[in-house]
Amino acid sequence: MSRLPFIIGILLLFLTEILRVYFIMPFPGSQHADTIDLAYFIGRNKWLLRTIGILLIAYPVSRIFGTGKIWKKILLGVVLIFYGIVFYLFNMRYEADKMFYQPAHKNFATAMSNTVDTNKLVIGVAINGEAKAFPIQFIGYHHQVRDTIGNEAVMITYCTVCRTGRVYSPMIKGQPDRFRLVGMDHFNAMFEDSRTKSWWQQATGVSIAGPLKGTALKEIPSRQLSLAAWLREYPDSRILQPDTVYKDDYEDLVNYDKGTIQGGLEKRDSASWKNKSWIIGVKTAMKEKAYDWNELVSHSIIQDSLPPSAIVLLLEKDSVSFHAFDRNINGQTLWFTKNAGSDTFSDNNTHSIWNMEGICIAGPLKNKQLQAIPAYQEFWHSWKQFHPNTTRYN
Repeated sequence: MSRLPFIIGILLLFLTEILRVYFIMPFPGSQHADTIDLAYFIGRNKWLLRTIGILLIAYPVSRIFGTGKIWKKILLGVVLIFYGIVFYLFNMRYEADKMFYQPAHKNFATAMSNTVDTNKLVIGVAINGEAKAFPIQFIGYHHQVRDTIGNEAVMITYCTVCRTGRVYSPMIKGQPDRFRLVGMDHFNAMFEDSRTKSWWQQATGVSIAGPLKGTALKEIPSRQLSLAAWLREYPDSRILQPDTVYKDDYEDLVNYDKGTIQGGLEKRDSASWKNKSWIIGVKTAMKEKAYDWNELVSHSIIQDSLPPSAIVLLLEKDSVSFHAFDRNINGQTLWFTKNAGSDTFSDNNTHSIWNMEGICIAGPLKNKQLQAIPAYQEFWHSWKQFHPNTTRYN
Protein backbone atom coordinates (compact mmCIF):
# COMPACT_ATOMS: atom_id res chain seq x y z
CA MET A 1 0.00 0.00 0.00
CA SER A 2 1.40 3.38 -1.02
CA ARG A 3 1.87 5.78 1.85
CA LEU A 4 1.86 8.87 -0.37
CA PRO A 5 -1.94 9.36 -0.64
CA PHE A 6 -2.25 8.95 3.12
CA ILE A 7 0.53 11.49 3.81
CA ILE A 8 -0.92 13.97 1.32
CA GLY A 9 -4.43 13.53 2.78
CA ILE A 10 -3.31 14.02 6.38
CA LEU A 11 -1.25 17.08 5.47
CA LEU A 12 -4.18 18.52 3.53
CA LEU A 13 -6.53 18.07 6.48
CA PHE A 14 -4.14 19.63 9.00
CA LEU A 15 -3.04 22.50 6.75
CA THR A 16 -6.63 23.36 5.79
CA GLU A 17 -7.59 23.87 9.44
CA ILE A 18 -4.38 25.57 10.53
CA LEU A 19 -3.50 27.85 7.62
CA ARG A 20 -6.95 29.30 7.00
CA VAL A 21 -6.87 30.67 10.58
CA TYR A 22 -3.11 31.21 10.92
CA PHE A 23 -3.01 33.61 7.96
CA ILE A 24 -5.76 35.87 9.39
CA MET A 25 -5.02 35.84 13.11
CA PRO A 26 -2.07 37.38 15.01
CA PHE A 27 0.07 34.25 15.30
CA PRO A 28 3.88 34.68 15.17
CA GLY A 29 4.89 35.74 11.65
CA SER A 30 1.38 35.52 10.22
CA GLN A 31 0.64 39.21 9.71
CA HIS A 32 3.73 40.31 7.82
CA ALA A 33 3.15 38.65 4.44
CA ASP A 34 0.50 39.29 1.78
CA THR A 35 -1.41 36.02 2.22
CA ILE A 36 -5.02 37.24 2.19
CA ASP A 37 -5.83 35.78 -1.23
CA LEU A 38 -4.51 32.36 -0.17
CA ALA A 39 -6.36 32.55 3.16
CA TYR A 40 -9.57 33.49 1.36
CA PHE A 41 -9.18 30.59 -1.09
CA ILE A 42 -8.69 28.10 1.74
CA GLY A 43 -11.59 29.56 3.72
CA ARG A 44 -14.02 29.48 0.79
CA ASN A 45 -12.97 25.94 -0.24
CA LYS A 46 -12.42 24.35 3.16
CA TRP A 47 -15.12 21.70 2.72
CA LEU A 48 -13.77 20.71 -0.69
CA LEU A 49 -10.25 20.45 0.72
CA ARG A 50 -11.50 18.45 3.70
CA THR A 51 -13.39 16.08 1.44
CA ILE A 52 -10.33 15.48 -0.73
CA GLY A 53 -8.24 14.86 2.37
CA ILE A 54 -10.76 12.38 3.80
CA LEU A 55 -11.00 10.51 0.49
CA LEU A 56 -7.21 10.23 0.31
CA ILE A 57 -6.92 8.71 3.78
CA ALA A 58 -10.13 6.65 3.82
CA TYR A 59 -8.73 3.47 2.27
CA PRO A 60 -5.40 3.48 4.17
CA VAL A 61 -7.23 4.13 7.46
CA SER A 62 -9.66 1.25 6.87
CA ARG A 63 -6.78 -1.09 5.99
CA ILE A 64 -4.73 -0.16 9.05
CA PHE A 65 -7.65 -0.49 11.47
CA GLY A 66 -8.71 -3.72 9.74
CA THR A 67 -5.53 -5.71 9.31
CA GLY A 68 -2.67 -3.47 10.44
CA LYS A 69 -0.28 -4.14 13.26
CA ILE A 70 -1.21 -2.92 16.71
CA TRP A 71 1.47 -0.22 16.80
CA LYS A 72 0.19 1.18 13.49
CA LYS A 73 -3.36 1.26 14.86
CA ILE A 74 -2.19 3.13 17.97
CA LEU A 75 -0.11 5.59 15.94
CA LEU A 76 -3.00 6.23 13.52
CA GLY A 77 -5.38 6.71 16.43
CA VAL A 78 -3.06 9.31 17.95
CA VAL A 79 -2.83 11.16 14.62
CA LEU A 80 -6.62 11.20 14.19
CA ILE A 81 -7.18 12.34 17.79
CA PHE A 82 -4.63 15.10 17.27
CA TYR A 83 -6.47 16.16 14.10
CA GLY A 84 -9.70 16.26 16.10
CA ILE A 85 -8.06 18.56 18.64
CA VAL A 86 -6.71 20.82 15.88
CA PHE A 87 -10.14 20.87 14.20
CA TYR A 88 -11.79 21.91 17.48
CA LEU A 89 -9.25 24.60 18.34
CA PHE A 90 -9.14 26.21 14.90
CA ASN A 91 -12.91 26.11 14.40
CA MET A 92 -14.24 26.74 17.90
CA ARG A 93 -11.57 28.67 19.77
CA TYR A 94 -9.18 30.54 17.48
CA GLU A 95 -11.61 32.01 14.95
CA ALA A 96 -12.15 35.73 15.53
CA ASP A 97 -15.93 35.59 15.87
CA LYS A 98 -15.57 32.85 18.50
CA MET A 99 -13.38 35.16 20.60
CA PHE A 100 -15.13 38.53 20.24
CA TYR A 101 -18.89 38.96 20.31
CA GLN A 102 -21.41 41.67 19.59
CA PRO A 103 -23.17 43.30 22.57
CA ALA A 104 -26.00 41.16 23.86
CA HIS A 105 -27.77 44.34 25.01
CA LYS A 106 -27.20 47.83 23.63
CA ASN A 107 -28.13 50.30 26.33
CA PHE A 108 -27.73 54.04 25.89
CA ALA A 109 -27.95 56.69 28.59
CA THR A 110 -28.23 60.46 28.65
CA ALA A 111 -25.56 62.57 30.32
CA MET A 112 -27.66 62.64 33.49
CA SER A 113 -27.95 58.85 33.81
CA ASN A 114 -24.59 57.92 32.27
CA THR A 115 -22.30 55.55 34.25
CA VAL A 116 -19.22 55.87 32.01
CA ASP A 117 -16.32 57.96 33.33
CA THR A 118 -16.33 61.21 31.33
CA ASN A 119 -12.52 61.02 31.05
CA LYS A 120 -12.83 57.89 28.90
CA LEU A 121 -12.20 58.10 25.16
CA VAL A 122 -15.16 57.72 22.85
CA ILE A 123 -15.91 57.57 19.15
CA GLY A 124 -18.54 60.25 18.65
CA VAL A 125 -20.97 60.36 15.73
CA ALA A 126 -23.59 63.00 14.93
CA ILE A 127 -26.09 62.52 12.07
CA ASN A 128 -29.24 64.49 11.27
CA GLY A 129 -29.39 66.16 14.67
CA GLU A 130 -28.80 62.98 16.72
CA ALA A 131 -25.50 62.33 18.51
CA LYS A 132 -24.16 59.18 20.15
CA ALA A 133 -20.90 58.30 21.88
CA PHE A 134 -19.29 54.86 21.90
CA PRO A 135 -16.60 54.30 24.57
CA ILE A 136 -13.47 52.78 23.02
CA GLN A 137 -13.07 50.45 26.00
CA PHE A 138 -16.30 48.72 24.96
CA ILE A 139 -16.12 48.78 21.18
CA GLY A 140 -12.45 47.81 21.39
CA TYR A 141 -13.58 44.42 22.63
CA HIS A 142 -16.60 44.06 20.34
CA HIS A 143 -14.69 45.39 17.29
CA GLN A 144 -17.98 46.55 15.81
CA VAL A 145 -21.34 47.78 17.06
CA ARG A 146 -24.30 48.10 14.71
CA ASP A 147 -26.70 50.94 15.42
CA THR A 148 -28.92 53.63 13.92
CA ILE A 149 -28.18 57.35 14.28
CA GLY A 150 -30.41 60.02 12.80
CA ASN A 151 -32.38 57.27 11.02
CA GLU A 152 -29.20 56.12 9.28
CA ALA A 153 -27.71 52.65 9.80
CA VAL A 154 -24.13 52.79 11.03
CA MET A 155 -21.36 50.34 11.79
CA ILE A 156 -19.06 51.59 14.55
CA THR A 157 -15.74 49.76 14.29
CA TYR A 158 -12.52 49.71 16.28
CA CYS A 159 -9.29 47.71 16.05
CA THR A 160 -7.22 47.85 19.23
CA VAL A 161 -4.13 46.38 17.56
CA CYS A 162 -4.04 49.28 15.07
CA ARG A 163 -5.77 51.82 17.33
CA THR A 164 -8.12 52.63 14.47
CA GLY A 165 -11.67 53.85 14.99
CA ARG A 166 -13.84 54.08 11.88
CA VAL A 167 -17.55 54.41 11.23
CA TYR A 168 -19.11 53.02 8.06
CA SER A 169 -22.46 52.65 6.41
CA PRO A 170 -23.32 48.92 6.25
CA MET A 171 -25.04 49.46 2.91
CA ILE A 172 -23.70 47.42 -0.02
CA LYS A 173 -25.12 48.21 -3.44
CA GLY A 174 -28.08 49.93 -1.83
CA GLN A 175 -28.90 47.05 0.52
CA PRO A 176 -28.14 46.81 4.25
CA ASP A 177 -25.82 43.96 5.15
CA ARG A 178 -24.44 42.36 8.27
CA PHE A 179 -20.77 41.75 8.97
CA ARG A 180 -18.88 39.31 11.14
CA LEU A 181 -15.34 39.66 12.43
CA VAL A 182 -13.35 37.14 10.40
CA GLY A 183 -9.74 37.92 11.31
CA MET A 184 -6.92 40.35 10.56
CA ASP A 185 -4.90 41.69 7.67
CA HIS A 186 -1.50 43.17 8.63
CA PHE A 187 -2.82 43.39 12.22
CA ASN A 188 -5.98 45.22 11.17
CA ALA A 189 -9.45 43.84 11.88
CA MET A 190 -11.20 42.31 8.90
CA PHE A 191 -14.94 41.74 8.43
CA GLU A 192 -16.95 39.44 6.16
CA ASP A 193 -20.30 40.50 4.75
CA SER A 194 -23.17 38.02 4.96
CA ARG A 195 -24.26 38.04 1.31
CA THR A 196 -21.15 37.92 -0.89
CA LYS A 197 -18.71 36.68 1.79
CA SER A 198 -16.23 39.36 0.73
CA TRP A 199 -13.60 40.46 3.26
CA TRP A 200 -13.39 44.11 4.27
CA GLN A 201 -10.47 45.98 5.87
CA GLN A 202 -11.44 47.94 8.96
CA ALA A 203 -8.88 50.73 8.58
CA THR A 204 -9.93 51.65 5.05
CA GLY A 205 -13.39 50.16 4.54
CA VAL A 206 -12.13 48.54 1.32
CA SER A 207 -12.90 44.97 0.33
CA ILE A 208 -9.61 43.11 -0.11
CA ALA A 209 -10.88 39.63 -1.05
CA GLY A 210 -13.96 38.11 -2.59
CA PRO A 211 -16.49 39.13 -5.25
CA LEU A 212 -16.50 42.78 -4.14
CA LYS A 213 -12.71 43.17 -3.99
CA GLY A 214 -11.79 46.82 -4.54
CA THR A 215 -15.18 48.15 -3.43
CA ALA A 216 -15.24 50.61 -0.51
CA LEU A 217 -17.85 51.13 2.17
CA LYS A 218 -19.04 54.70 2.68
CA GLU A 219 -17.20 56.21 5.64
CA ILE A 220 -19.26 58.30 8.04
CA PRO A 221 -17.51 61.23 9.80
CA SER A 222 -16.61 60.48 13.41
CA ARG A 223 -14.41 61.92 16.13
CA GLN A 224 -12.21 60.46 18.85
CA LEU A 225 -12.11 62.51 22.04
CA SER A 226 -12.95 62.33 25.72
CA LEU A 227 -16.59 61.85 26.67
CA ALA A 228 -16.47 65.16 28.54
CA ALA A 229 -15.32 67.01 25.41
CA TRP A 230 -18.00 65.29 23.32
CA LEU A 231 -20.75 66.17 25.78
CA ARG A 232 -19.61 69.79 25.85
CA GLU A 233 -20.34 69.94 22.13
CA TYR A 234 -23.33 67.57 22.16
CA PRO A 235 -24.95 67.78 25.61
CA ASP A 236 -27.98 65.80 24.43
CA SER A 237 -25.84 62.94 23.15
CA ARG A 238 -26.60 59.44 24.31
CA ILE A 239 -23.74 57.24 25.51
CA LEU A 240 -23.35 53.49 25.05
CA GLN A 241 -23.32 51.81 28.45
CA PRO A 242 -21.38 48.64 29.37
CA ASP A 243 -23.04 45.32 28.65
CA THR A 244 -22.68 43.39 31.91
CA VAL A 245 -22.32 40.13 29.98
CA TYR A 246 -18.84 41.29 28.91
CA LYS A 247 -17.70 42.92 32.14
CA ASP A 248 -14.46 40.90 32.36
CA ASP A 249 -13.62 41.56 28.70
CA TYR A 250 -14.06 45.31 29.21
CA GLU A 251 -11.85 45.13 32.30
CA ASP A 252 -9.01 43.78 30.17
CA LEU A 253 -9.07 47.09 28.25
CA VAL A 254 -9.39 49.42 31.23
CA ASN A 255 -5.95 50.96 30.57
CA TYR A 256 -6.19 50.93 26.79
CA ASP A 257 -7.09 54.63 26.50
CA LYS A 258 -3.78 55.63 28.08
CA GLY A 259 -1.70 53.10 26.13
CA THR A 260 -0.50 51.41 29.33
CA ILE A 261 -2.29 48.12 28.68
CA GLN A 262 -0.02 45.12 29.13
CA GLY A 263 -0.80 43.38 25.86
CA GLY A 264 2.17 43.54 23.48
CA LEU A 265 -0.08 44.05 20.46
CA GLU A 266 -1.91 46.99 22.03
CA LYS A 267 0.56 48.74 24.34
CA ARG A 268 1.88 52.11 23.22
CA ASP A 269 5.54 52.86 22.54
CA SER A 270 6.00 56.28 24.14
CA ALA A 271 8.90 57.17 21.81
CA SER A 272 8.21 58.83 18.46
CA TRP A 273 7.95 57.08 15.08
CA LYS A 274 8.19 53.53 16.41
CA ASN A 275 5.73 50.89 15.21
CA LYS A 276 3.55 51.35 18.29
CA SER A 277 3.98 55.13 18.52
CA TRP A 278 0.82 57.24 18.41
CA ILE A 279 0.38 59.50 15.42
CA ILE A 280 -2.38 61.66 13.98
CA GLY A 281 -3.12 60.66 10.41
CA VAL A 282 -4.71 63.37 8.28
CA LYS A 283 -6.33 62.95 4.87
CA THR A 284 -7.19 65.61 2.32
CA ALA A 285 -8.40 65.17 -1.26
CA MET A 286 -4.83 65.08 -2.54
CA LYS A 287 -2.48 64.02 0.26
CA GLU A 288 -2.06 62.03 3.44
CA LYS A 289 0.29 62.93 6.26
CA ALA A 290 1.25 61.68 9.71
CA TYR A 291 1.92 63.93 12.72
CA ASP A 292 3.76 62.85 15.84
CA TRP A 293 1.43 62.68 18.85
CA ASN A 294 4.29 63.61 21.20
CA GLU A 295 4.85 66.84 19.31
CA LEU A 296 1.17 67.72 19.48
CA VAL A 297 1.18 67.10 23.24
CA SER A 298 4.28 69.27 23.60
CA HIS A 299 2.95 72.25 21.62
CA SER A 300 -0.86 71.77 21.76
CA ILE A 301 -1.00 73.10 18.20
CA ILE A 302 0.52 72.10 14.85
CA GLN A 303 0.01 74.08 11.65
CA ASP A 304 0.93 72.83 8.23
CA SER A 305 0.16 73.02 4.52
CA LEU A 306 -1.49 69.90 3.13
CA PRO A 307 -2.84 70.72 -0.35
CA PRO A 308 -5.49 71.64 -1.11
CA SER A 309 -5.79 72.65 2.55
CA ALA A 310 -3.82 74.50 5.17
CA ILE A 311 -4.45 72.60 8.38
CA VAL A 312 -4.31 73.16 12.11
CA LEU A 313 -4.21 70.38 14.70
CA LEU A 314 -5.32 71.28 18.20
CA LEU A 315 -5.10 69.44 21.49
CA GLU A 316 -7.43 70.27 24.37
CA LYS A 317 -6.34 70.75 27.97
CA ASP A 318 -7.33 67.16 28.76
CA SER A 319 -4.37 66.08 26.55
CA VAL A 320 -6.47 63.41 24.78
CA SER A 321 -9.08 65.28 22.72
CA PHE A 322 -7.79 66.54 19.40
CA HIS A 323 -9.25 68.43 16.43
CA ALA A 324 -8.21 69.02 12.83
CA PHE A 325 -9.43 71.97 10.77
CA ASP A 326 -8.78 73.66 7.45
CA ARG A 327 -7.50 77.13 8.37
CA ASN A 328 -8.49 78.70 5.07
CA ILE A 329 -11.52 80.95 5.49
CA ASN A 330 -12.92 83.89 3.57
CA GLY A 331 -10.13 83.54 1.01
CA GLN A 332 -7.33 83.91 3.53
CA THR A 333 -5.14 81.45 5.40
CA LEU A 334 -5.29 82.02 9.14
CA TRP A 335 -2.36 81.52 11.49
CA PHE A 336 -3.36 80.51 15.01
CA THR A 337 -2.01 80.76 18.53
CA LYS A 338 -3.25 78.55 21.37
CA ASN A 339 -4.52 80.62 24.30
CA ALA A 340 -2.76 79.56 27.47
CA GLY A 341 -4.93 78.17 30.25
CA SER A 342 -8.08 77.75 28.18
CA ASP A 343 -9.54 75.62 25.43
CA THR A 344 -9.60 78.50 22.97
CA PHE A 345 -7.23 79.78 20.29
CA SER A 346 -6.81 83.04 18.40
CA ASP A 347 -5.93 83.85 14.83
CA ASN A 348 -3.08 86.32 14.29
CA ASN A 349 -4.79 87.75 11.21
CA THR A 350 -7.86 89.32 12.86
CA HIS A 351 -7.25 88.48 16.56
CA SER A 352 -10.59 86.68 16.66
CA ILE A 353 -11.07 83.99 19.32
CA TRP A 354 -12.13 80.45 18.42
CA ASN A 355 -13.34 77.49 20.46
CA MET A 356 -12.35 73.86 20.08
CA GLU A 357 -15.33 73.17 17.83
CA GLY A 358 -13.76 75.49 15.27
CA ILE A 359 -16.34 78.24 15.83
CA CYS A 360 -15.29 81.86 16.18
CA ILE A 361 -16.79 83.17 19.44
CA ALA A 362 -15.42 86.72 19.47
CA GLY A 363 -13.83 89.22 17.11
CA PRO A 364 -14.28 90.25 13.46
CA LEU A 365 -14.88 86.64 12.35
CA LYS A 366 -17.49 85.87 15.02
CA ASN A 367 -19.82 82.96 14.09
CA LYS A 368 -17.57 81.80 11.28
CA GLN A 369 -16.74 78.11 11.42
CA LEU A 370 -13.64 76.24 10.29
CA GLN A 371 -14.15 73.13 8.19
CA ALA A 372 -13.24 69.88 9.95
CA ILE A 373 -10.75 67.58 8.23
CA PRO A 374 -10.68 63.77 8.68
CA ALA A 375 -8.02 62.94 11.24
CA TYR A 376 -7.31 59.78 13.20
CA GLN A 377 -5.14 58.79 16.13
CA GLU A 378 -3.55 55.40 15.52
CA PHE A 379 -0.36 53.41 15.68
CA TRP A 380 2.32 54.45 13.22
CA HIS A 381 2.67 50.89 11.85
CA SER A 382 -1.01 50.94 10.92
CA TRP A 383 -1.09 54.33 9.22
CA LYS A 384 1.99 53.69 7.07
CA GLN A 385 0.75 50.21 6.13
CA PHE A 386 -2.66 51.34 4.91
CA HIS A 387 -1.55 54.73 3.60
CA PRO A 388 1.66 53.79 1.75
CA ASN A 389 1.93 57.22 0.10
CA THR A 390 1.84 59.08 3.40
CA THR A 391 4.49 61.59 4.34
CA ARG A 392 5.74 62.51 7.82
CA TYR A 393 5.58 65.94 9.41
CA ASN A 394 8.95 66.97 10.80
